[in-house]
Amino acid sequence: MRPLLNLIDAMNARLGQAVSWLCLLMVALGAINAIARYAGKYLGASLLSTALSEGQWYLFSLLFLLGAAWTLQRDRHVRVDVFYGRLSKRRQAILNLIGALVLLLPFCVFGIWASVDYVTNSFAQQEMSPDPGGLPRYPIKAAIPAAFVLLILQGLRQIVGYIEVIRGAQEERDA
Repeated sequence: MRPLLNLIDAMNARLGQAVSWLCLLMVALGAINAIARYAGKYLGASLLSTALSEGQWYLFSLLFLLGAAWTLQRDRHVRVDVFYGRLSKRRQAILNLIGALVLLLPFCVFGIWASVDYVTNSFAQQEMSPDPGGLPRYPIKAAIPAAFVLLILQGLRQIVGYIEVIRGAQEERDA
């Protein structure tokens, strides 16, 4: 079981690190788009590119979707910390376990269920942007269920870790 857990961690860590570089590319595209917009006004011609503009949104989508599991793995997700920080490690693990089982996993399963037809239809139609010069939409849509699968895998990995913390704390009290 441990090699599978290590594989999930390694996969999400490598993917997250790779996807984090998309942020730099996204900012570069944003800068190019801004320069083109202002230069076009100065030159009296449109220098804007629909593909570059959509590319920026696609990169943001990939960054958000494919980086979510890595964010969960590194415990960098948003948490409303009203009392969580004051809890013991064992109670934090119990709360995290409940959250993963009641919220994370069902939400991910629903996300896959809700997106599969959406993505399948997009691929079947080879969906394109409605804007002239826009990018194909179907490849980016495939990232939606993929992101939920990655989150499920990382969620299951986290659940095992929470159980280990809970059991470890229980064993320490029993000793």
